[in-house]
Amino acid sequence: MEQTDISWLIGGPQGSGVESGANIFSRACAAMGYEIFGKREFYSNIKGEHSYFVVRVSNNAIHSNINDVTLMAAFDAETIFRHADEVIKNGAIIYDSDLVATKVDEVHNMDLNYKQRLLKYLDSKNKPYTIQGILDIAQERGVNLYPVSFRNVLSTMADEVNNPRLKGMVRMFNVLGVSFSLGVLGMPPETLLSSIDAIFAKKQAIADLNKKTANYAYNFATAKFPNFTYRLKQVEKKPGTILVQGYQGTALGKMVCGCRFQPYYPITPASDESVYLESNEILDVKENRPGSTVVVQTEDEISAMGMTIGGALTGTRSATCTSGPGFSLMAEMLGWAGINEVPVVITLYQRSGPSTGLPTRHGQDDLMFAIYAGHGEFPKMVYASGDIEESFYDTGRCFNYADIYQVPVIHMMDKFLASSVVTCKRFDSDKITINRGKLLDKIEGDYKRFAFVPDGISPRSKLGLENGIFWNTGDESDEFGHISEDPEIRIKKMDKRYSKLDYMLKTMPQEEQAVSYGVSDYCVVSWGSTKGPILDAIDMLKKENINIGFIQMKLLHPFPTDYIKSLLKNAKTIIDIEANQTGQLGLLLKQNLEHSPDYYILKYTGRAMTSTELYDSLKNIIANKAEKRQVLTHGA
Repeated sequence: MEQTDISWLIGGPQGSGVESGANIFSRACAAMGYEIFGKREFYSNIKGEHSYFVVRVSNNAIHSNINDVTLMAAFDAETIFRHADEVIKNGAIIYDSDLVATKVDEVHNMDLNYKQRLLKYLDSKNKPYTIQGILDIAQERGVNLYPVSFRNVLSTMADEVNNPRLKGMVRMFNVLGVSFSLGVLGMPPETLLSSIDAIFAKKQAIADLNKKTANYAYNFATAKFPNFTYRLKQVEKKPGTILVQGYQGTALGKMVCGCRFQPYYPITPASDESVYLESNEILDVKENRPGSTVVVQTEDEISAMGMTIGGALTGTRSATCTSGPGFSLMAEMLGWAGINEVPVVITLYQRSGPSTGLPTRHGQDDLMFAIYAGHGEFPKMVYASGDIEESFYDTGRCFNYADIYQVPVIHMMDKFLASSVVTCKRFDSDKITINRGKLLDKIEGDYKRFAFVPDGISPRSKLGLENGIFWNTGDESDEFGHISEDPEIRIKKMDKRYSKLDYMLKTMPQEEQAVSYGVSDYCVVSWGSTKGPILDAIDMLKKENINIGFIQMKLLHPFPTDYIKSLLKNAKTIIDIEANQTGQLGLLLKQNLEHSPDYYILKYTGRAMTSTELYDSLKNIIANKAEKRQVLTHGA
């Protein structure tokens, strides 16, 4: 079978519909049977700054984006300036021809630092400081240029359908860009139109207008640009494949595993999960029983955490989701849940900090913070998912862990996962089991909520349960929950709580603690969303007969020291790959294994890793040409 692997980029100002355009493109390609991996990058302002979406399309399994762009659709100047040099030889740039005379200094939203680098680059090539200058450089590298006046196309279209309002609808530029692109790629128009129908299913008039525009633009592109090297044709679709957005994995997981209460306060990139839950709050559950999820937008993250704890005390599976700044506010209440052994789940969508940091950018900055969050000492679990498919099943596991061990569980996600659009196997709800641990339905006789028991996990009552009265306080307490400062009680309660960490390691299946993709002399150790780029980079190297092992850490606290030691016993060179500045997993390896990584590959620009970057870095390590610490920089 002919191999297809292309990368498509669409860019425009924030608020111009770039994401909708990318969703249409992704749906159309997925409907044709292709594997999809797409990610969005955008500035944190509401409107105007640069926004772009990269979608990789392949008839092979893919888990990441790459550096190279095969086809770019740009309807603003900044996208052309920033990304033209990413387009490969024999690739193409579809651009708004009305922009060619635009000067660098006329793009007012562009970062001053980048402007200065761009001007220096154009100077080095002896080109004018204009769009035409950057396009000339691309053409000299063998890139095809496909100029189109987006406004003229809209104007002509408006006259043909007798709808003069169309002439000023620059919001339609995103649909034009997608339609031009799919026309150039030779994809059947039916998939384009059906994708538009799906995106605007609840807005038929808008769907009809977009379809007319798309059909016109598609025909325009096929007639004017017929000989593009790369083509997309129907391929055999893998059965049971779905197209899913990042936050939907955890949201659907919460629905299936019985989470029925989620308070939250809006914060990027976590809010999308709660909004999705709220939009689908009425559920169909087994045996034709109605169900629902109560989603509450609170006044702040302190309240969100407090309400989550309150929900859990009723016996209801309860969770919240947040990002770094919000999690900071939750830390004191997290300690309250810890001392009272309350099972709650916090889905932590990391982003780049500190403070506000890069609020719409990616990062794995919060690993150590999650492990040590809250003052004092209390047990918690920190667990990380590596991709969207994993996140669905891991969500169910996190709720089981919380109930079984009666601890707060912090489920580590991040901006890269939240903003990705991928194809994956259809989620199988039957694979999620529900284990409520020692939650009681009936109590007879005296009840001690914090009874001293051999495994450290006391039978748990819930509010309103007959004979199950219990007391909660932020102070230390006795077995009933009454405040006590007795030193013997203090020692017993602290040891009781902390004994759970050892119990977790003894009772959790090892395959849920870490996943081994094989161990060689050179072995990567990583966690979270770096999984996809690592797998693709390793596969690229394998084609060159270079073997690199990979251990994906899932349970990060408590640290599975003995298991990781056994996995790495034959590895000679350990490579830590993370999206943070300090190599936080590397610190854990040193702390628990008494062995620091031999190499670090780090990225903390706020942009996601690509498999191309990792391939290059790993190959340099194998060739003994790498520094101990490598910092990746790709991405606008």
